[in-house]
Amino acid sequence: MLDFYFKRTQIKKREMRKINDKVFFRIALTISIVVFILVVLLNRRLLNPPAEFPDFIYHLPKLHATINGICSILLLLSLRAIRSGKIQLHKKLNITTFTLSAVFLISYVIYHFFVPETSYGGEGTLRFVYYFILITHIILAASVLPLILLSFWYALNDNFIKHRKIVRYTFPIWLYVTITGVLVYLLIQPYYTF
Repeated sequence: MLDFYFKRTQIKKREMRKINDKVFFRIALTISIVVFILVVLLNRRLLNPPAEFPDFIYHLPKLHATINGICSILLLLSLRAIRSGKIQLHKKLNITTFTLSAVFLISYVIYHFFVPETSYGGEGTLRFVYYFILITHIILAASVLPLILLSFWYALNDNFIKHRKIVRYTFPIWLYVTITGVLVYLLIQPYYTF
């Protein structure tokens, strides 16, 4: 009788986790779509910024590159930690990276609300390289947010099988996005008009 109850409870927990996973997936997808639409609207100047804004706004691109660089290092340290079996360090590094990425996203939205898009002025092969990096960065940055959210969801719910499966995709994409974020800044920085 007790075995029957235990098995039934385990089945209910698995069913509830599946329902919660589905609900969270929808939430993660919705957040990602809203963020993507907001960034597109800002880049297309479809939202009207105020005529005057604080001077610190001009320093945000350097902050964005710094945050991306720090996130790249933290992601690599996190990979090293989990491979060494240092689970608590892995968690702390990922939470820090996630928090910094959230700060980056908020700062990025603020910056693009106030400042118009800067055009790249380079020529030749470097121009091709810049646009290749920029386009892949944008596409992968848009696609990595739901993966990051789901990776955290599975880890926080102790569903390490799904966590490991999704992190195989999340980690390299997130790392690429952070590294190329720094490269985009370094390549576009000479063409800022401020």
